[in-house]
Amino acid sequence: MNDFKNLVPTILEKGVEHVDLSMFDLDTRDRILNDVGKELIKKGRFAEALRIFTTTRNRQMLVALGDEFRRMSNTGSAVDSYVLAGDTERLREIGEKCIKEGILATAVKAFKALGDSEKLAAVGEECIAKGKFDVAIEVFFILGNKAKLSDIGENCFKDSKFAWAATAFHKAGDADNLSKLGDFWLKEGQKANARTAYELAGNQTMVNFINQNF
Repeated sequence: MNDFKNLVPTILEKGVEHVDLSMFDLDTRDRILNDVGKELIKKGRFAEALRIFTTTRNRQMLVALGDEFRRMSNTGSAVDSYVLAGDTERLREIGEKCIKEGILATAVKAFKALGDSEKLAAVGEECIAKGKFDVAIEVFFILGNKAKLSDIGENCFKDSKFAWAATAFHKAGDADNLSKLGDFWLKEGQKANARTAYELAGNQTMVNFINQNF
């Protein structure tokens, strides 16, 4: 049976997106593409290889790519590969390692893919402890924990981290605190920020006040 390996150099030269393989049946096309993907790995063109193995649903090579990304300390791409491969064991392993190494955004990505709410909450608390409020806000928004989001927003406000406070209040749907933030910004003369906060709060009265008086 012809494995069409002789086509690989041409496909690599032209680029997969510029080659028509529609004359082959699905199994043959996948064999050709898998050979192309393996050559791309040899050439260090990992992102292109990832797209190919995703197309061919080649779980074994997706896992191998994830391992390669991990050796390169590219944990984000490693997680992407393991997600596509459906490798929950490696996802949990890399998620735990990322927590220990403080790579918290990637840990969030891994545990979100696993649907592990308990671990996500733990990562969120670690983010708060380390002042990584942007990641913490993302975590508790994923978890739908509005009370925690409001709490983060209030702490950010106290620490003069007003942009993060606004984001946390907005994601929490906390209209009262958004209006209070708007009041603060208006008092400070930051009218554009105040208007945005009032708009997010649905406080049309204060939006109209700013529009008509400034």
